[in-house]
Amino acid sequence: MPGRIRRQLIAQQLSALDAARAQVAAPDALPICPLCERPIPRSEQDAHHLVPKSKGGRHTEYLHRICHKQIHALLTETELARSHHTVEALLAHPGIATFVAWVRGKPPEFRGRAFKSERLRRR
Repeated sequence: MPGRIRRQLIAQQLSALDAARAQVAAPDALPICPLCERPIPRSEQDAHHLVPKSKGGRHTEYLHRICHKQIHALLTETELARSHHTVEALLAHPGIATFVAWVRGKPPEFRGRAFKSERLRRR
């Protein structure tokens, strides 16, 4: 039979473990899109590599599918790798800033179409 101090330590460890499990097991909060700052429903989550994988990127951010499509409709992978590899740099792009201002008023489940820019269509 363990002593009183040992029982207290075991009880503390178990309560800490239960608290950790509760945080992992119940992620009720939906992630927030760093571009449009709306909650992202599970059906609309897309992982975006800030630096494209083809250019050596590893870090990803969850974005709304429509936001992710709009980024790739306006910018090439080279542009993303060179000068638009942070959320702040993406928001500074005039086309993306205009899109974000428009999409912020839409519900989180909104699905739309992204159109390639004329510049990218000519390539």
